[in-house]
Amino acid sequence: MPYYLYKISTLEGIDLIKNLELVNQFDLFKEAKTLVKKLRSEQEDERSTYKLMFAENQLLAEEQLLEKREKPILMEYER
Repeated sequence: MPYYLYKISTLEGIDLIKNLELVNQFDLFKEAKTLVKKLRSEQEDERSTYKLMFAENQLLAEEQLLEKREKPILMEYER
């Protein structure tokens, strides 16, 4: 399965709507990790971020990025 590198950006004040832009697709994790670290270090815009997804195809990667996740509940001993 390939790795997909996305640039995710949001409009100011609107966090519910995410714009996904496919940057690249990789077969090897090491190459993908190197590029995403480089892009994150050079990033100047605070409303965008880079995410690396491992999925069977591009559609599944985008679905995973767009799904809303609940914040995990922290137990007292985890704080």
